[in-house]
Amino acid sequence: MRRRRAQGQLEVQVLTALHRASGPATAARVQEQLGGDLAYTTVMTILSRLHAKKAVTRERVGRAYVWTPTADEAGLAALRMHRVLDGEPDRDTVLTRFFAALPPGDVRLLRDLLDRGPDEEGAPAPGTSAAPDRLGPAHRPAQGHRTS
Repeated sequence: MRRRRAQGQLEVQVLTALHRASGPATAARVQEQLGGDLAYTTVMTILSRLHAKKAVTRERVGRAYVWTPTADEAGLAALRMHRVLDGEPDRDTVLTRFFAALPPGDVRLLRDLLDRGPDEEGAPAPGTSAAPDRLGPAHRPAQGHRTS
């Protein structure tokens, strides 16, 4: 009996297949790259969801679309985090509690990323990394501030 894959896992597999392509790829090409074990309609559904999340772009070529990745696996995770955060009415409390629950190494990394900013050299582009463009000084938790 074949084990079912989680939606997030399928999204990562489809993005990986797109990254392996030598350029924009059709859904049929993505399906082929994945070994053909997914139905074409499943691949189209995943591509459409990734498009809605802005993790891929599409362009009509003839009767079909060709798809191009705009995010990698880390970018997809960052997009998911943005979506969750955008759905919360009390953004400050959510960010504060998230920050408070981070292990010390992640706190240092986040502080470094915030200090560096998304426009500085070496900082990844928004939507493609763990350095979200919305976490500027206005959203930075106070030094040493921890909320339970």
